[in-house]
Amino acid sequence: MKERCLWHDTSPEPAPALAPLQDHHTTEVVVIGGGITGLSTALHLAEAGVAVILIEASEIPTGGSGRNVGLVNAGLWIPPDDIIKTLGEEDGERANTLLGGAPAEVFALIERHGIACNATRTGNLHLAHNAKGEQELARRLAQFQRRGAPVELLEDEACHQQVGTRRIRRALLDHRAGTLNPAAYTRGLARAAMAAGVRLHTQSPATGISRQGDDWQVMTPQGSIRAPRVVIATNAYTEDHWNQVRDHFFAGYYFQVASRPLPEALAGDILPGRQGAWDTRMVLSSIRRDAEGRLLLGSLGRGDGKPLPYLRCWADRVQQHYFPQLGRLEWECTWTGRIAFTPEHTLRLFEPAPGIVAVTGYNGRGVTTGTIVGKGFARYLTTGDDALLPLPIRSHQAIRAKSLLSAGYESGFTLYHTGQCLRLVS
Repeated sequence: MKERCLWHDTSPEPAPALAPLQDHHTTEVVVIGGGITGLSTALHLAEAGVAVILIEASEIPTGGSGRNVGLVNAGLWIPPDDIIKTLGEEDGERANTLLGGAPAEVFALIERHGIACNATRTGNLHLAHNAKGEQELARRLAQFQRRGAPVELLEDEACHQQVGTRRIRRALLDHRAGTLNPAAYTRGLARAAMAAGVRLHTQSPATGISRQGDDWQVMTPQGSIRAPRVVIATNAYTEDHWNQVRDHFFAGYYFQVASRPLPEALAGDILPGRQGAWDTRMVLSSIRRDAEGRLLLGSLGRGDGKPLPYLRCWADRVQQHYFPQLGRLEWECTWTGRIAFTPEHTLRLFEPAPGIVAVTGYNGRGVTTGTIVGKGFARYLTTGDDALLPLPIRSHQAIRAKSLLSAGYESGFTLYHTGQCLRLVS
């Protein structure tokens, strides 16, 4: 088993050949960050006739946009009523409506721009791992159905046929959702943005922003860009001290382990519709298969830095629990991505200064939320209307004790996984 990101290796979309920013330039909007949010913003701005330059610190993709599970899910991780309880009736229903329709927006972009990313549109499955989990799914089902969402509860044999395990008796199927290769989707957005006229530059980290008259000047190691408006789309990979986004999330992580491709004769009954799935455990496990038939398992926490035998043991335990019919598997690769968490489990949209907009706190829903936020930012920057954003742009208090929160989460995740390895947790 090697430490490398499967999605980068298997992406049908080639990595774009881009050069670092050099010299000094002017434009209408500068976008900092070449992930899904930044590229969606740049693409929608260019389609509206706005001149855009996007800079990325490394390659496209490098961060979470190319390292996540690849689930195209509707809504946030917390259920609709909890969103309203957290945000209030007006903002909560706004978020529920816009993010409920987010998968359709992703699939429409894929179709319109011919993005080759192994997309499936057969729904995703939330798996009840015990009786308490079944109660949680029933609660979510009622909330979704009150809002007219196309979801259904699969039980017993119908559940077994869709998932491929006898360990799960109930599963919530959301027909709005699907899966994709996230690195390929991100690269496809980059190709579409360039075709629309966006100037993209990699290996061009923003080293600072300063006011220059009515404009902002964004500095990079070899050049600079002057523009009246700036979008900061660095999210969980924000590290620079000048960047206020770093004050509005605490870092979490998600690791994945992928098997070698499995023949259909052996594994064809496991997620035969190629849905993505995750369970209701305290520290969830995600399950999906890729276009080449690999079994992918994942969970919250860091895999990088942990011994490979430890990760292999964890993957063996989860696989044997859910899919003992597969026997002993060979695990091909493992990788870790970073997540921007917020205490309220919802995203934050804000203006660090006049003419600058920023976002963070996707809490693990970056594929769909980033796509929607990019479209909403483009509308806001061109018309002043924020109605296409999942939440209004407003001020937020900086998160305190971020390092303690991150360390606490990570310690809890590691303890849980160790319990699974030692068979203390089933």
